[in-house]
Amino acid sequence: MKTLFLTTALAMTASAALADEIRVLNWQGYGTDLKWAVDAFAEATGHTVVHEYFNSEQEMLTKLRTNPGAYDVVMINAAFTPQAISEGLIAPIDTAAIENFSDIPEAFAADPKLNADGQTYGVPWTWGLTSFAINTQAWDETPTSILALWDEAHAGRVSIRDDAVEALQLGALATGQDINDIKDIDAAAAKVAELLPNLRTFWSSENDWNQFMAAGELDAATYWSGSASRSASLGLPVQFVIPQEGAVGWLDGLSIPETSTHKDAALQFIDYMIDPEFYVKWDAEGAPASANAAAAEALPDDAFNKAVLGDPEVAARVHFQAPIDDATREKYLEVWQGLKAAQ
Repeated sequence: MKTLFLTTALAMTASAALADEIRVLNWQGYGTDLKWAVDAFAEATGHTVVHEYFNSEQEMLTKLRTNPGAYDVVMINAAFTPQAISEGLIAPIDTAAIENFSDIPEAFAADPKLNADGQTYGVPWTWGLTSFAINTQAWDETPTSILALWDEAHAGRVSIRDDAVEALQLGALATGQDINDIKDIDAAAAKVAELLPNLRTFWSSENDWNQFMAAGELDAATYWSGSASRSASLGLPVQFVIPQEGAVGWLDGLSIPETSTHKDAALQFIDYMIDPEFYVKWDAEGAPASANAAAAEALPDDAFNKAVLGDPEVAARVHFQAPIDDATREKYLEVWQGLKAAQ
């Protein structure tokens, strides 16, 4: 197993003169800020890690634009990486300097959203699905269709996130359309309109979702696969469902801002973040799936991210998100706001 510590522990030898402070921009509570992880990285390399957080991809891009030199590593959903590249916000990455990069499958490593003009701008880190999870105490059998969310038997006990893109992509899946090219947006919107009366509430964060489920207020709700794994690890009666219509797939990458002044240390941190040694420990706490094949293989056979997301039949049903242009995003927001206002 490749590991960061073999290559850096001797090189850094705890010399304060060589130590950097790496500044990371990410969602709060998403892997990079685990205390045990940053402590282990600091012990091995001498580098300390501090974090700043964002609450949306648009906020992340704004922070990169308005705070040059403030960040050394940024987590970017791959669907937004092309925009960051086009604006010159992130720098090309020397993948040869990342030992664990060789264990990333070609399908992820060569993803066109993370690469441009023969250069890599995002290191594939984690991936997962947006689908729905059920309260196992509320269902006699696990549903196999996304249309379970529309089931009148569970009216008033369903939730979705208050997000225009997720809502319209949900409608696309329910009407048999391509989430990345919704030809009949009216049909997708009409399907979502049929769902809204079934909702008990919208959820906005993982904590919200867990509180609703722990209180027994929900039978089913849209969710993220990694979050469902964490919720189950907390003892909630949760089962993630990948329906026959498929699920929305997402890929998150780690990038280095163009204005970073600690690029070498940033490369070391990224290498640690994709290392199997880090990932196996994180997975036990409820991580998304790793984009590193060696890390995924190192998991116990019964781990969700190996037993479920590692199933080729499941993988065949994944619809990975493509970038969405501003005009389309605005259209989705307009439609979504209209649907909510009509209720």
